[in-house]
Amino acid sequence: MSSQSAGIGCRDLRVHADGRELLNVPELHVASGRTLAVLGPNGAGKSTLLRALGLLSSHRVSGQILLDGRPATRSMMRHAIGAVLQRPILRRGTVAANVISGLRFRGVSRREAHIRARPWIEALGIEPLAGRDARSLSIGEAQRVSLTRALAAGPRVLLLDEPFSGLDSTTRADLLADLRAALTGQPTATILVTHDRQEALALAEDTALLIDGRIRQHGPTAEVLDHPDDAGTARLLGYTNLLPPALTGRTHTLVARPEHTHLVLDLPAADPTLAPPLDPPLDPSDHIDDVRPVIGTLRRTVALGVATRVDVDTPTGPLTCLHPGDLLAAKLPPVGSEVRVRIRQARPLIRADEHHRHDKPCRT
Repeated sequence: MSSQSAGIGCRDLRVHADGRELLNVPELHVASGRTLAVLGPNGAGKSTLLRALGLLSSHRVSGQILLDGRPATRSMMRHAIGAVLQRPILRRGTVAANVISGLRFRGVSRREAHIRARPWIEALGIEPLAGRDARSLSIGEAQRVSLTRALAAGPRVLLLDEPFSGLDSTTRADLLADLRAALTGQPTATILVTHDRQEALALAEDTALLIDGRIRQHGPTAEVLDHPDDAGTARLLGYTNLLPPALTGRTHTLVARPEHTHLVLDLPAADPTLAPPLDPPLDPSDHIDDVRPVIGTLRRTVALGVATRVDVDTPTGPLTCLHPGDLLAAKLPPVGSEVRVRIRQARPLIRADEHHRHDKPCRT
């Protein structure tokens, strides 16, 4: 077995149900010691992919699932994977008994299981809970126990199906940090299914964007999250403002996040900063720090407490601006007014435009 094949993967993976194709992944590999985040909207097929890779699917699955470069069987997977789901599933008994249950399932003696589980109990901070009845735990505590149990068993593959989705922000942040520290240096191939790009950034070296059952982008997390290929991946990554060349005068379609899109308020009569900038050559890896103001019509404003959302209609579609804090009504023009919108830190969809010109599908 080569080091390149160690981990979990698939070839020509397809999942069908009720005559419909739910998933189509030509190839995917997660190396031992690395974490892949599978990021996608609801209904994209993320959990379907996770179940198929773990040979846990109840649907019709075709293609090959590979474990350490070899075709996997259910028996192999049963002993190789650890799984943590959205809702923690704990057995009756104490927290300590739950943690060692994964090791006991693998034939480890009770004494040895306690010894091997101890470092993980410390790493995930559940020592104070060890003697408690598992059914008395909060959801955040129960999820810590689930993660500890999965890691203590020493899985070759760890499958995480949105394990942070039901947690409050503080509990989630603490558990993300502890899990990242626990996984560092471990020879485990980890797959995290999530719809939250911050979770991907916190935990995963690599990220795959899954939309409509197909992987649209795959690569290093920082690169994928900041370089959408097309309008679909841009929306998934929070770049919800689409700015075609007809609107900006730029060569390529641009995308921008609402927090980088602001209404121009108290416009001076002669503000040189609002002159249309020159259109320099674009590097796909660079932010465009400024775009000439876009003209539109103010449709509505909504105070959200920590921010104020401003919706503007333009000739090519709507734009959403997000201003920090509460904007005073006196500062805002009336609904229906012509307004200017300033866009900062836009991204060019160069590859998408090139594919469109050559009538090619988006990269997968």
